[in-house]
Amino acid sequence: MFELVLRLPQALVEGVGEWLMDDLEALSVSVADADAGTDQEQALFGEPGMPVPREGWLHSELTALFADEAAATAASKLLQAQDWATELVALAPRPLADQDWVRLTQSQFAPVEITPVFWIVPSWHKAPPQARQVLRLDPGLAFGTGTHPTTKMCLRWIAGQPAAARVLDYGCGSGILAIAAALHGSQGIEAVDIDPAAVQSSRDNAQANQVSLRAGLPEIASGSYPLVLANILATPLKLLAPLLAGHVAPGGQLVLAGILARQEQELREAYAAYLSLTVADCEDGWILMTAQRPV
Repeated sequence: MFELVLRLPQALVEGVGEWLMDDLEALSVSVADADAGTDQEQALFGEPGMPVPREGWLHSELTALFADEAAATAASKLLQAQDWATELVALAPRPLADQDWVRLTQSQFAPVEITPVFWIVPSWHKAPPQARQVLRLDPGLAFGTGTHPTTKMCLRWIAGQPAAARVLDYGCGSGILAIAAALHGSQGIEAVDIDPAAVQSSRDNAQANQVSLRAGLPEIASGSYPLVLANILATPLKLLAPLLAGHVAPGGQLVLAGILARQEQELREAYAAYLSLTVADCEDGWILMTAQRPV
């Protein structure tokens, strides 16, 4: 397998990428910031429902994989011959060493310590000897592997609280929070998400961990719950304030994550009419906010 790296302005990325895939026999195409690691590096991120700050980087690096050197070389020559390619720089195709890609991918996901005795462990790893509570989870299409600060804070909170008689995990992703609640003794757990793939992932992961929960689209959530969990992002959390707060039972608790520290006041204001939020944890610029409904 050979790799062809192209450096080009953002305006050319989409067209060149489509040409490589559709007509030039590229096996895959990826794009990254060509200025990564320099003072000109630009972070691109946005939140659901909000416009992306910009379409792409000022200078992009496009990497295409080919089955052999001849195909990579032919694609490079054809691209550089175009009259619009004056700003395109093509590096010489280079071979990629044969690798066990499955083993390489698995090596990037090690067991994650939540507390000294509670660990998230991929299926291909042995649980650490000190782990007394183990949640088995492999990376997949749905968000939530236990490595992100927002997820870790939620898991720490769950591990430190008494079991709840009924739990709602809103925006469940992989189902990791719902499963953690079940492993720590909670009952009547419902995990909901707008993404059917996340719903199926939650079901599969619950089965792998031998816990019982009900997973489905948001309409299955009904009534009140002693514990409501939502690890999403600040913008949807604000929009969902009436709904999420409305599901919290008297004496029940609301746990929100996916919030940057600078967004604390926005969330306080969004929920002020329903519940009083406080910061319960923080990590790497993210915060966990909780509230309890009076009895």
